[in-house]
Amino acid sequence: MKESISNKLCCFPKDKNGKISGYANDDLAMPIKIIEMGLLPGTSFKILYQAPFSGPLYIEFGEEKSRIALREEEARFIIVENLA
Repeated sequence: MKESISNKLCCFPKDKNGKISGYANDDLAMPIKIIEMGLLPGTSFKILYQAPFSGPLYIEFGEEKSRIALREEEARFIIVENLA
């Protein structure tokens, strides 16, 4: 059975506000740099751009409006929720 990814950062719609609610890291494969960059639970974010062909996501996050690019395989570890 394939894992659902509808609540992951990699599938979040562009230009919508969201919040990180946790990580999908059961097999301990998540890169530690995700936490080191400040992508912590409770952090708000917005996807500004996604490169074509499942390329990197360019996101803005936090109160400081920091911006980073994340590979899709890294974004699959981050569980998110929509902020309406």
